[in-house]
Amino acid sequence: MAVIVQKYGGTSVADPERMRNVAARVAKTRLAGNDVVVVVSAMGKATDNLMDLARQVSSSPQGREMDMLLTTGERISMSLLCMALHDVGCEAMSFTGSQVGIITDTSHTKAKIIEVKGYRVREALAEGKVAVVAGFQGVSTAKEITTLGRGGSDTTAVALAAALHADVCEIYTDVTGVFSADPRVVPQARKLLQLSFDEMLEMAGAGSKVLALRAVEFARNHNVAIHVRSSFTLDEGTWILGADDERKSKMEDPIISGVVHDVGESKLTLLGVPDRPGVSALLFESLAEANVNVDMIVQNTSINGTTDISFTMPSADVATAVPIVEKVGAEVGAIGVTKNSDIVKLSLVGAGMKSSPGVAAKMFRVLADNGVNIEMISTSTIRISVVVERSKLEVAVRALHTAFDLDSGEDYSSPLPERK
Repeated sequence: MAVIVQKYGGTSVADPERMRNVAARVAKTRLAGNDVVVVVSAMGKATDNLMDLARQVSSSPQGREMDMLLTTGERISMSLLCMALHDVGCEAMSFTGSQVGIITDTSHTKAKIIEVKGYRVREALAEGKVAVVAGFQGVSTAKEITTLGRGGSDTTAVALAAALHADVCEIYTDVTGVFSADPRVVPQARKLLQLSFDEMLEMAGAGSKVLALRAVEFARNHNVAIHVRSSFTLDEGTWILGADDERKSKMEDPIISGVVHDVGESKLTLLGVPDRPGVSALLFESLAEANVNVDMIVQNTSINGTTDISFTMPSADVATAVPIVEKVGAEVGAIGVTKNSDIVKLSLVGAGMKSSPGVAAKMFRVLADNGVNIEMISTSTIRISVVVERSKLEVAVRALHTAFDLDSGEDYSSPLPERK
């Protein structure tokens, strides 16, 4: 008997009709002889609405109380889905994250999973029931309710799949899989049938909204096969697999699998920094202590004993980062700090890039020919990322997508899912 973990996002359970559709799909999977664990997000925009409500009563809501508030959204979903499952003759039992033993660290609003006990889920499965688990949440080592941050339900599902040694973790959303680019920007983007963990990890880190980065990291570390599918069709989706998985295609990896962009980053530059040992360490240690996640870093060549240090980060962290950078700048004798939020990060990702020279040169030539100036560059073995002016987003992504032969003959310009 196969063990299947299914995760349904907010759009999939947004209203009673969609909830009943999910129940029918889950019941069908159970009737096929599988043990089924379901992870649900809050309905539709419920989490955003709760966050807005918190801001209306407090200018700076406490992390602990935010977690207590936000976890109610998933509890509503899990209860309603169990009711819908009972109506179609499928026994089911709902559990919060703490009830199934999802143990996290003590960081409120963006906790990390330390352990998944899963005893009660195993008991429910042994009794022939579907276990419905509230995503996005757990209980800390200090016995406090915690949430896992954006994309937390994806992480919950993958973590449960790892703990239960599931055959597959199915991530259901409102698109039919992972695409070679955002279909809203490139209507001719094509659905990818398979990706490696490393490719999906790079795409998620570069801005792809289909899967949460931490969920992909968990899947790679524990070798959990992921199948990204639409909850509104029966179509095959995109498989995310390890190199040794028997389901993985034996075809040679494509040079480029996708063009990914991220408009959620900003750039800070510390100007006129004295060029001496320890300055960069002080700067980035201070940011790390405040949980600011720095992405790309560029330090200019020293001129007259000073240099500029530029780096990117999530725009949501700018308010936290600026005072820290100004404080460090004052301590080391820097001239000042500049901020630029009018940027976009563009990335080419592909496993075949490792053995194909000239990809970076071609990327830079395509951008130059389309009047796109590059501000920053970073690379890995299977990714090249650049920062450019945000106004150049569409022309840059479409030009790169075409230049690397990724265009399909179909139009997939549908919305991408929320990452919850």
